[in-house]
Order: sequence, then C-alpha cells, then structure tokens
Amino acid sequence: MELKRVVVTGLGAITPIGNDVPEFWENAIKGVSGAGPITHFDASLFKTQFACEVKGFDASKYIDRKEARKMDLYTQYAVAVAKQAVEDARLDVENEDKNRIGVIFGAGIGGIRTFEEEVGYYAINKANGPKFNPFFIPKMISDIAAGQISIMYGFHGPNFATCSACATSTNAIADAFNYVRLGKANIIVTGGSEAAIAAAGVGGFNAMHALSTRNDDPQKASRPFSASRDGFVMGEGGGCLILEELEHAKARGARIYAEVAGTGLSADAYHLTASHPDGLGAKLVMENALEDAGMRPEDIDYINVHGTSTPVGDISEAKAIKDVFGEHAYKLNISSTKSMTGHLLGAAGAVESIASILAIKDGIVPPTINHEEGDNDEGIDYKLNFTFNKAQKREVKAALSNTFGFGGHNACVIYKKYTE
Repeated sequence: MELKRVVVTGLGAITPIGNDVPEFWENAIKGVSGAGPITHFDASLFKTQFACEVKGFDASKYIDRKEARKMDLYTQYAVAVAKQAVEDARLDVENEDKNRIGVIFGAGIGGIRTFEEEVGYYAINKANGPKFNPFFIPKMISDIAAGQISIMYGFHGPNFATCSACATSTNAIADAFNYVRLGKANIIVTGGSEAAIAAAGVGGFNAMHALSTRNDDPQKASRPFSASRDGFVMGEGGGCLILEELEHAKARGARIYAEVAGTGLSADAYHLTASHPDGLGAKLVMENALEDAGMRPEDIDYINVHGTSTPVGDISEAKAIKDVFGEHAYKLNISSTKSMTGHLLGAAGAVESIASILAIKDGIVPPTINHEEGDNDEGIDYKLNFTFNKAQKREVKAALSNTFGFGGHNACVIYKKYTE
C-alpha cells in the first residue's frame, strides 16, 4: 500500500524554561537554564538538592479544579500541553470525525508523586487500617494521561500509552506516525509528560549515582559534552504534537510546521542503565531512521542529541554520530537542549522534537550551554560542532532527534521542511 504523508500541525509545551511553546523557544534560543533549588519537597538531606522544575504552572487555566484533583501532576501537564497543541492546530474539534482522531501519549514513570503520597500516608497511619484515595490507581498509572486527553475531547481513535523510560515520547511519536501513514487515523495527539521531581524520584536516581551533585551552582550543572559533567539534572513538564495526514491538513487549511520523514527504533541489549560504550544501539537507531525516511546522512543538518550530561552516555552518542555520519558529522550542528531544560525523562522526546521542528521553521539551532573548560575529554571529538553556549543561525532542512532510555531502549525521529 502507498503510505500517506504525515505533517505536524500543532505544538504544546510546559517546560522548566517556559509554560508555552513561544516562551520555551525564546528561552532556549537565549540559552536560559531552568535549574534551581528543589521546591516540590524538602531536599536538604539529599545528595542532589536542585532540579529543573516547572515554574508558575496553573492547572486551572486548562482543567476544572474538581477534575484536577483526580489527576497526578504529570497528567495535568499532559492535558495542558494537549490543549495548547489542539488550539495551536486550530482544530475545529466538533466538526471533525472523532472516530478518526486518536491519542498516543506516554510517561516513563507516571504518577510517582501520587504513589509516594498515598503509600506514605498509609505507612504513617497503617495501625488504623488501609485508607486510600479512590483515585489512587487512576492517578498513578502511566496510561491515564492518554485516556484523560481522549475523554476531554471525545476522541475515539487509537488510544494508548507508550513506556520506554527516557525514549517514551519519541516512541509515542513513532507509533502516531505509523498509525497516520497507514491510514488508521487522520490525526493523532501525541507526546509525553513527566512529574517525577519527588523524594522517591530524586532519591532513587541519587542511589544510582545518575544525578549531578553540583549543589553550589545548579544552573551550570547540566553541561553535556563538557569534561566536568557529573550526571544529569532532573526536569519535568510535557510536550505535545499534532500529527496529521497531509491531505486532511491541506483540506482544512492547516498551518504545517514540518513533515515527519521517518523514525527508528533499536535496543542496546547491553545493560540496565548504561548505554553501550561504543554507541552500537545509538548508531543502529539513527541508521534505521534514515532508512525509514529514505534519506542519506548528508541530508541531515541538525541533531538534537540525547546528551544528558553523563560521563559515559555523552561519549557513546558522540561516537555513534561519527560512525553514522562520517565526514558529514563535522558539517552538522549538534546540540543538547537538556543543558537548559534538564532531563524531562518520558517527556524529553516530545519537547526536543518541538525544538527540532522550530529549528527547521526558524532557521536557528539552540545551544548546548554551560561549556566552560577546555576541550579535554579524550572520548569526545571536539571538532564536532556542539553549538556550545550560543545559538547559531543556519538553514535546517532536516533535523534528527535522539532519545535513549534505561533498559537500552532507543528511539529516533527525523523531521524535514515541508514542501509540496
């Protein structure tokens, strides 16, 4: 069968550097850090006492207060970004065939805050017998965000959640892309959200020695590809894309941000939490995405890397880029927006896809901030253009976005400038 073309017609974002897409993008281009002391709980006794929190989020702008009480914060973020994206796409929802609109939306962890609150309350009061909130389970489970979005709009199309740790929302986008290009839906609302800056989340990652402990200078803690990097910085928020079949979008006069060219998936099959030191899974996932898109390495102008600011992960991804792109690797712009947003875990792929799409739209590549020391990590080739510290203007005809998750899950998506 002939595959249909798929385009992006709407965007929504809640991030540590902006609570809508324009604010997020403006601050990303400026190189603003979203890091600061943790306010969600008392972190004074934790090894890491800072994170990239969302600031000033008002759920009542998007959700009835009564309904919001039934949702974990990660679901509130999901509903908020979905509303932003649907409005941005100028969808006349009531006059669309709702049986042909689906929601594929993921979370890597889900309602960990709710789990912590409910189980903690029980631990304190267990002598009096179990007493749990009746919404405990639906607030906690990682599929409920997709369900809440579909309920909100009455979308009856494909509806499920993806979960592949930090590759989650890129997996969601890949699935959405396939459902639309196979003709299973006209529109898919897709992306991911996360709200894991809680004692259990920070404590768990601390126990793994995964987080930066640069408590004296949080805003400079996320420093991908710099020799002094010491771990990732936790972030939170959500991102949402409206993926739409091209002819359907044209028929309703939709604005088109970019076209989805192809996606790739792979597994490291190596370690629970560490990427393969030679970047084998990362190499394979980028090759798979290029093949799916029918593109050559030379067709890519910008890579929004996974780039978490971990000692091993950054090296393996840089090696994989050189292996896949060869000499063209030195002509690419490469950047990690995690240097500004922190690591949004299951929401990372969606937010970084938005950055990739806007790089195409506006002809500017956001920076990798916080590079200060000399280029002295022997595992990294500093002849590559990591777009350190300052955004760079260039024509971006195609951008590739990488996400890799614990368990060895790798997902990649390529966007390209839309042409007739």
